[in-house]
Amino acid sequence: MSFRFLEALAGSSLYPLTDRTLSGLSHADQVLQLSQGGATVVQLREKDLSPAEFCAQAEEALRVARERGMKIIVNDRVDIALALKADGVHLGQDDLPPEAARRLLGSDAIIGFSTHSPKQAEAATQMPIDYIAIGPIFATASKLRANFPVGLEGLRLARQVVGTFPLVAIGGITSENSVSVMNAGADVVAVISDIWRLSEQAPSQVKRFLTPK
Repeated sequence: MSFRFLEALAGSSLYPLTDRTLSGLSHADQVLQLSQGGATVVQLREKDLSPAEFCAQAEEALRVARERGMKIIVNDRVDIALALKADGVHLGQDDLPPEAARRLLGSDAIIGFSTHSPKQAEAATQMPIDYIAIGPIFATASKLRANFPVGLEGLRLARQVVGTFPLVAIGGITSENSVSVMNAGADVVAVISDIWRLSEQAPSQVKRFLTPK
C-alpha cells in the first residue's frame, strides 16, 4: 500500500468521475470543467464507446489534464491506461486482477479496486493497490446493474476492517450527504450524478464539495 492516491488529491476529499451520457460532453471537456472547479484527480469512466473511440477521447482528456496539472485514472481499461501512460487505473471485481495490472503498469501507477461489502474490502487490503472503493453507499442511477447499497453502517464496518488503507466511498453521494459519508469513515467521496446533472454548473458543484463544511 502507498498513499500516492491521497497525495495526488492534494488535501481534497473529492474524486469526480466523467460520464458522457449525463454531461453531454466529451471526456476532455469534462476534465476541463472539473479542473475549473478545483479537482486534482479525475477518473475517466466509459461504458459505451468502442475501445478505439475511448482511447482517442482519453488521449485528449489526458492532454487537458497534463496542461492543468491533474492526474487521470482510467476506469477498467488497463490497456488504454498503459498505452497512454495515464496515472493509473480503477478495476472492478470482474476486471483484470490487480496483480496483473501492477505488473503491466509498474510500481508508480495508482491502482484502485471496487468492493461491495466489508468482507470484500478486507480482502482487498492484501492486493497491490493504492485505494479501495466501496459502494454503492446509497442507491444510484449511475450504474445499470448496481449492487445493493451498503449504507453508512457498511461503510463504518469497512473502515474498521481496512484500517488506515485509503477508502473511497461511491454511490448516490451528494454535496448534502457527503459530510455523513466522511464521518462514517471515508477518506474520499467519488461522485458522478451530483456533478453532472447540470453540466454547465459542474465547476460550481465541484467547489461545493471542496468547500469545508
